Amino acid sequence: MAVIDTSTELGKRLQERLQSEQIIWLATVNKDGVPQPSPVWFHSHGDQILIFSQPNTPKVRNIANNSAVSLNLNSSADGGDVAVLAGIAGIVADGPKAHQVDEYVAKYDDGFRSLGMTPEEMAASYSETIRVNVTRVRAW
Repeated sequence: MAVIDTSTELGKRLQERLQSEQIIWLATVNKDGVPQPSPVWFHSHGDQILIFSQPNTPKVRNIANNSAVSLNLNSSADGGDVAVLAGIAGIVADGPKAHQVDEYVAKYDDGFRSLGMTPEEMAASYSETIRVNVTRVRAW
């Protein structure tokens, strides 16, 4: 059974936001138990979120030590349209690379260009594939 219930208006709205919004906040936990939020580019497919990271970053190290994460979309200016997704993250050694996910490339084409990178250069620099399996959603 899907965690994001797209048969409801709230679930449909959340799915639309996951497809269109550019940034999601990935919160990992460091070895001292302190949450570490990071704004990241992402690709959503069903109940999975893909994130591409540079190697040896705090978020990658944190996930290796504690796979529990949360993902948060920005709320509206008045605090509405809240979406918090809890999940289990892992570094996927044989996962797709950024330039191999057509929807990701299309979503961030302008972003790649603003960084002066091609999708292939982005994939080479952000070579760690993080997969988050969403286990719970809170949204209103």
